[in-house]
Amino acid sequence: MQTKLLVGGTWREGADGDSFAVIDPATGEEIATVAAGTPADATAAVDAADAAQQRWAKMPPRERGEILRACWQTLIDHTDELAGLITAEHGKPLADAKGEIAYAAEFFRWNSEEAVRIHGTIGMAPSGNNRIIVRHPPLGVIVIVTPWNFPAAMITRKVAPALAAGNAVVIKPPRETPLTALRIAELLEDAGVPPGVVNVVPTLTSGEWFHAATEHRATRMVSFTGSTEVGRVLLRRAADRVLRTGMELGGNAPFVVFADADIDAAVEGAMVAKMRHSAQVCTAANRFYVEAGAEAEFTEKLAAAMGAMKVGNGLDADVTCGPMINAKAIEDIDGLVQSAIGAGASAVIGGSPLDQPGYFYPPTVLGGVSPDSPITTEEIFGPVAPVIAFTDAETMLSHANNTEMGLAAYVYSSDLAKALNIGERIESGMVGINRGAMSDPAAPFGGMKQSGLGREGGYEGIYEFCETQYIAASW
Repeated sequence: MQTKLLVGGTWREGADGDSFAVIDPATGEEIATVAAGTPADATAAVDAADAAQQRWAKMPPRERGEILRACWQTLIDHTDELAGLITAEHGKPLADAKGEIAYAAEFFRWNSEEAVRIHGTIGMAPSGNNRIIVRHPPLGVIVIVTPWNFPAAMITRKVAPALAAGNAVVIKPPRETPLTALRIAELLEDAGVPPGVVNVVPTLTSGEWFHAATEHRATRMVSFTGSTEVGRVLLRRAADRVLRTGMELGGNAPFVVFADADIDAAVEGAMVAKMRHSAQVCTAANRFYVEAGAEAEFTEKLAAAMGAMKVGNGLDADVTCGPMINAKAIEDIDGLVQSAIGAGASAVIGGSPLDQPGYFYPPTVLGGVSPDSPITTEEIFGPVAPVIAFTDAETMLSHANNTEMGLAAYVYSSDLAKALNIGERIESGMVGINRGAMSDPAAPFGGMKQSGLGREGGYEGIYEFCETQYIAASW
């Protein structure tokens, strides 16, 4: 298990020798001690990335693509090891962790194919005086900041297209889950990524680290996934150097169920949209708007499905809901639940923290939730499903859109025209119609409004990491 910084292909301690503990949220016990990087280490990592990037960018796209495909295969070959690391430091059930590795690895396979398809254009200017040539060179060094909820996928979703386009990266993994990031970086070098192209520097001083990394002349982009609050801060700091930014921020996803929907299918989809990865997902269904004629049946069946989940240590094969990431998460989740109950909602199942070691909150369904309850305006980031009845679709839609977030949404109806009509009118970057999962490396991932800037994945994703250069030429 790697616990040191990776800078320029060398594993080393931080400049001041500091370290921090990684805690298993299922037990509250320390599982590793990781080196803490300083601002000086961040600067050194950008130096190393700058030197390596210039060589990497000159490599033929086909060769870069082959290395990325080897990265895909290497991660797949180490699925069990990486999944075990994710479960140990994050807590998610082992089955979810294995699914994350498959998803994370796929970004390398997809972008290995996109590396050779960064297209330019050439044409005659309307005046006939010159040719217009447009090309898409790499940006340079990308500073990547990732969250704890997907220790592998949030890294590969950024690193794979960045490398495919010819960039080098400096990664600041989250304090809670750095072990997966360090091991992935080691495996990428084993697969053929040249030293210095991928650098990983965990830290205890995120603000100072970020300032040092982004003040470096070679840094040309910040790619961040995390909360909207932190995203705003990073955007302000990036503005001082007019850096390109990619921001995948918070969500508040509505899950809409019409009375004509297949209720069993809607419940099944709701369990995927709400509870995969122990409900700590930015695309998780956050507000369940159910048409009055279906509310009772949907609530009863959702509560039964939630109640059937096994809560516990994700390493246990039969566990389907693992711990929350820390004690603060439990406090925040329960605060939202109690405020909803205080405003007139009722706990159909669950509704209070579990009294046991680790950080556990039971799967919870709240009935009778008011459309303006505080729980509908906050990202829950936990296993709580507030159900809100509606009778008028237009009023429901206004409630669904009454948020500054717009990352994901879900609509269930047997009338596809109606579902598409509502889906197109929900202010969200991604919409699932009659399905509870939508993420795919071949599709553009991202949000509207304050849920983010830019897209990751799809054919659009690689161009986020490219410049656009125009050349006027006469011959």
